[in-house]
Amino acid sequence: MSTRYLSGSAVALVTPFNEDRTVDTEALRKLVQFHIEAGTDIIIPCGTTGESPTLTGQEQSEIIRTVKEEAGGKIMVAAGAGTNATNEAVELAVNAEKAGAAAILSVAPYYNKPSQEGIYQHYRHIAEAVSIPVIIYNVPGRTGCNVAASTILKLARNFKNIAAVKEATENMSQIAELLEDRPEHFSVLTGEDSLILPFMAMGGDGVISVAANQIPDRVKQLVDALASGDIETARSINRTCRKLFRLNFIESNPVPVKYALARMGMVKEIYRLPLVPLASENKAILDSELQALGLI
Repeated sequence: MSTRYLSGSAVALVTPFNEDRTVDTEALRKLVQFHIEAGTDIIIPCGTTGESPTLTGQEQSEIIRTVKEEAGGKIMVAAGAGTNATNEAVELAVNAEKAGAAAILSVAPYYNKPSQEGIYQHYRHIAEAVSIPVIIYNVPGRTGCNVAASTILKLARNFKNIAAVKEATENMSQIAELLEDRPEHFSVLTGEDSLILPFMAMGGDGVISVAANQIPDRVKQLVDALASGDIETARSINRTCRKLFRLNFIESNPVPVKYALARMGMVKEIYRLPLVPLASENKAILDSELQALGLI
């Protein structure tokens, strides 16, 4: 396993809701226990998979406090704390630290499409506002802009608490540049479950995973096998999980994974608009794979 502070199998946690769309605190606590038992290394509430755009600042803080309390020091609690207005992203980061997060995951400014200098300044302000580690979240498919490797590396060198990147791209050239040129303290994590195997074979430190919501034990086993150099075991686990990795994006995340967790009896199948339930034909496809994996 990597000796870097942020490494291993991290889950991008869903946010369970009640019928009235309030946060289902009871289900949230049960999810934390599920991950403790499965050996997940880091739990990250309030990210994109947690429907962060629909959460209020107060809800974000309450969710982090609840997860932190339930974790009881048995699992690292990081937290999503990003948005596309820098002053608001700073406020979310500060509040996440106050609520007890050990690190924050901050998405690149979406929709604005800033220059690389604008992205650098965005993260500079966040890094200077908090004392805990900051994970840059690069997900061009959702944000409309790529955080260049040169920008990530400049931030990592200039700010000691810029501690990691969640690289949710298939740009293996950019990933290779990050892995080859990063400073010693800096972790490179994939945000693509389907790329865990090649990513870690290149020297990556782990994953911030969607599928870990459903199969945390298997994602943990996959990451650990790769960290120890056991490629054959990793290939076997990856073959078993590969279809689920893909089906979790049959519609926009987190709709499929939340549906799966509802079928597994762990959360209610409730979303906040503009997300709506999975189409019936896609439910049937996902049900088939959940049955094949023994999850329902």
